[in-house]
Amino acid sequence: MAKANVAVIYYSSTGTNYKLAQWAEEGAKEAGAEVKLFKVSEVAPKEAIESNQAWKDHYEATKDVPEASLEDLEWADAIIFSMPTRFGNVPSQLKQFLDSTGPLWANGKLVNKVVSGMSSAQNPHGGQEATIKALYTTMMHWGAIIAAPGYSDPVTFAAGGNPYGTSVTVDQNGEMKEDVKDAVKHQAKRTATVAEWVKQGQQ
Repeated sequence: MAKANVAVIYYSSTGTNYKLAQWAEEGAKEAGAEVKLFKVSEVAPKEAIESNQAWKDHYEATKDVPEASLEDLEWADAIIFSMPTRFGNVPSQLKQFLDSTGPLWANGKLVNKVVSGMSSAQNPHGGQEATIKALYTTMMHWGAIIAAPGYSDPVTFAAGGNPYGTSVTVDQNGEMKEDVKDAVKHQAKRTATVAEWVKQGQQ
């Protein structure tokens, strides 16, 4: 079976979604995929970053993580996104990247990409589901194939039961309240596997 190329693309201000992305990278690799991990570029003003020590520390710690490009999207058979919620929507950093994909979209280069999303918020009902569904609206415009985890494995229940994509609640100290590592890895494996099926079918 054809090995899938999986791009894990995240935005993280203080590290939660970077950790989710790393777990997704692990899961996709365990599924036999070729995996690359990327962040989207930070567009917040330097003053805003420096006013929050945790944000500043994470920004400095992840300077060497490569930034996602349109070429990376074209390379990928599957894309796993991880992002915090911003008022129930994707953060502006990720939105700007998605808005730059028009040239690929216009040439049909995003059709049949297999995609999946993950999110975080500070409250159990802080917009995680709405954020993932907002992402999926864009993915439908791409003509992508959404590989939501649903309830395809019991680990989803242990992680809080979000069928749209793994999500987590983060306390004031930046600690995750749910144990989501296994759910993230399952979601990544499922996404990579569906991408393999699609790639095989196209060949």
